[in-house]
Amino acid sequence: MSINLEKYNEWASNRKAYSEGLTAVQLFPKLKMGDRGALASAITLIESSNPSHRTEANALINLCLPYSGNSWRIGITGVPGVGKSTFIEAIGQVLVNQGNRIAVMAIDPSSSISGGSILGDKTRMESLSMREEVFIRPTATGKTLGGVAQHTRETIILCEAAGYNIIFIETVGVGQSETVVHSMVDFFLLLMLSGAGDELQGIKRGIMEMADGILITKADQGNEQAAIHAKRTYQNALHLFTAKDSGWIPKIECISSIEKIALNHPLNWWKSFFNECTSSGYLNHKRKAQDIQFFEESFQQQLSLFMANNEQINNGYKDLQSQVFNGNCSPYEAADKLLKLFTSAHENL
Repeated sequence: MSINLEKYNEWASNRKAYSEGLTAVQLFPKLKMGDRGALASAITLIESSNPSHRTEANALINLCLPYSGNSWRIGITGVPGVGKSTFIEAIGQVLVNQGNRIAVMAIDPSSSISGGSILGDKTRMESLSMREEVFIRPTATGKTLGGVAQHTRETIILCEAAGYNIIFIETVGVGQSETVVHSMVDFFLLLMLSGAGDELQGIKRGIMEMADGILITKADQGNEQAAIHAKRTYQNALHLFTAKDSGWIPKIECISSIEKIALNHPLNWWKSFFNECTSSGYLNHKRKAQDIQFFEESFQQQLSLFMANNEQINNGYKDLQSQVFNGNCSPYEAADKLLKLFTSAHENL
């Protein structure tokens, strides 16, 4: 008797998922109690590339949704070497000592060869990662624009349901479309170095316009005056930008994460920002708008997957791509033909 290898692999994968407890019904009660192991397994489930796991992942997200939305979602970005992990390590200790529970989504660059993560933020947040109140999840960027892992939005929901009231999303910080991070957080914090030179101005302006707060890092060991000069320069630049819809005026200060200097500034910013934006209703409005954007992005992903997994459409797509490349068909005509092929294939399902 012959064995259908594809069906067997699907069965084996589902069996493994159930045996490992990667199901919504099994994970949710433990996750809701703050079990870090369950949270890690839940994130593994939603990050799985196996299509058969998507049903369980969606069920788990739906269970967690009523318990989400109660955290501060803070994005942290800056060029490599600016001290993002060092800052989170320092500020995280303060927040935990104040009674908060913190989740850190550390978005690592991916190897273009293996696809794996090539940094390790847990090793750079050694003290913080040892705290029971802290959950740190290094995640490879994969192919997602802006260095943000594909399922970071869903991970935020899981962490909130697990009782983490402050969520940090640390980005790659290489200047590639950090708007993706901005679209999933409440407060966008930019870390900058003094004396970085004009070579970074091209990426600074775009990110600075999105920033709700700017910290000049490493204001210590004789670098204090340079940091103060940079602060004045950026303060002048901020006056040129359009006012934010939230009414919040971006702040800028100098800090030293290593010497624990001026860490009270970002703490005070966050308290003021969330108090003001919650009472005005802006925060609720912003998150609903983010949900709509996430819905549209998710639909586009699902549409792409459907087309990729449909042999007729996939073959037609490759043929039309070849025609456009060879100049036998215009891009617009090819797009129209692909849409008709898609609708035809959908009607035949």
